[in-house]
Amino acid sequence: MADFKINLSEKDIPQSWYNVAADLPFKLPPPINPGTGKPLKEDDLRPIFPLSLIKQEMSQERWIEIPDEVMDILTIWRPTALKRAVHLERALKTKCRIYYKDESASPTGSHKTNTAIAQVYYNKKEGIKRLTTETGAGQWGSALSFACNVFGLSCRVYMVKVSFEQKPFRKSLMRMWQAEVVASPSTLTESGKKILKEDPNCQGSLGIAISEAVEDAAKDKNTNYCLGSVLNHVLLHQTVIGLEAKKQLALADEVPDYLIGCVGGGSNFGGLIHPFVKDKLKNDNLKIIAVEPFACPSLTKGKYEYDFGDTASLTPLIKMFTLGHNFIPAGIHAGGLRYHGCSPLVSALHDKKIIEARAYNQIDVFKAAVLFAKTEGLVPAPETAHAIKAVIEIAKSEKKEKCIVFNFSGHGFLDLASYDKFFNGELKNYSHPLKEIRAALKSLPKV
Repeated sequence: MADFKINLSEKDIPQSWYNVAADLPFKLPPPINPGTGKPLKEDDLRPIFPLSLIKQEMSQERWIEIPDEVMDILTIWRPTALKRAVHLERALKTKCRIYYKDESASPTGSHKTNTAIAQVYYNKKEGIKRLTTETGAGQWGSALSFACNVFGLSCRVYMVKVSFEQKPFRKSLMRMWQAEVVASPSTLTESGKKILKEDPNCQGSLGIAISEAVEDAAKDKNTNYCLGSVLNHVLLHQTVIGLEAKKQLALADEVPDYLIGCVGGGSNFGGLIHPFVKDKLKNDNLKIIAVEPFACPSLTKGKYEYDFGDTASLTPLIKMFTLGHNFIPAGIHAGGLRYHGCSPLVSALHDKKIIEARAYNQIDVFKAAVLFAKTEGLVPAPETAHAIKAVIEIAKSEKKEKCIVFNFSGHGFLDLASYDKFFNGELKNYSHPLKEIRAALKSLPKV
């Protein structure tokens, strides 16, 4: 009988992160300083990032060594298992073999901890005492809170208000690790106060929370800002996922036909697929699929243009698929996917048709999540459930034996209130009229 759990030993944890930018057959469009209109320089980012992370952000090196201090913490949960979803296969009556990389095994329940540990370590090394960040559903906020607690830094998390109210136990987890959690938009920042003045009932967005966290960090020389997704160095740290998965698939004598992950900013997706991009460039039969919510369809309905990463236009301009930095997505329960744009790396791969994208409605996603929980016993986060929806759809439609691999980016044990709403028939599907998206896209800056 085939192994249903493919495990690695601790000596198999990757010793270096993989930088896909070194192997792309094209150059990424550079980030732009909105003040000068010229490509970003290291000094432009110094007010909010440590130099070591800035260098990683701009690096063209293929491999970047993981520091021993970071490796010491990663071994708490890494390597994670690659599991075969055989009971889901049987329920679907599919010929496909379905595998998932179980990133829910981290202390905070998601992949986010992979980069949180690295980012806090580098900030600590450069003498930073306090960090600020944003969080959507709370997975990133929890991960950064844990990492700050490990290295002894203070942490303030601006949590998107709709998720702040939907997911109270995420707040509890952050407070467990001594972080301060603030509903965003807040009255603590000028950008927050401005938004509340225009809309006192604003439910918030990741773009707004990023504005508040960046503004907060820029005011204090002892404070830096950390981002949980989107930027190159964040996706770099997540490549431990794909590097381990390659080893595990080789042990199982498998070659993937499909690689699938949910996408908001793009970190868990990039972490899984980047080590396979060279394979895709040689073998077009490999399908790499990014899955996003229909309520925030940046890859499927957005434009590939330069835009700000935040609502208040405090960040550099980056070339990405975007719905416009003023776009505020509907309050779906997959809060981690409610971002107006997408990683420049993932966006470039989509623009070059190296990857493809799909979008699904909230209720269909929850149906897929429940089927997975019934068959495999593990409750997915609503974000992760988007990937599962695509897996199920592909497995049911494929007539041939195929190997499908997806990233189980996080568990949903702190999202049970959302599942209760689903069972009670209280969830709704959301879609934004095309005219609303077009209006938001008018906010795109001219470069």
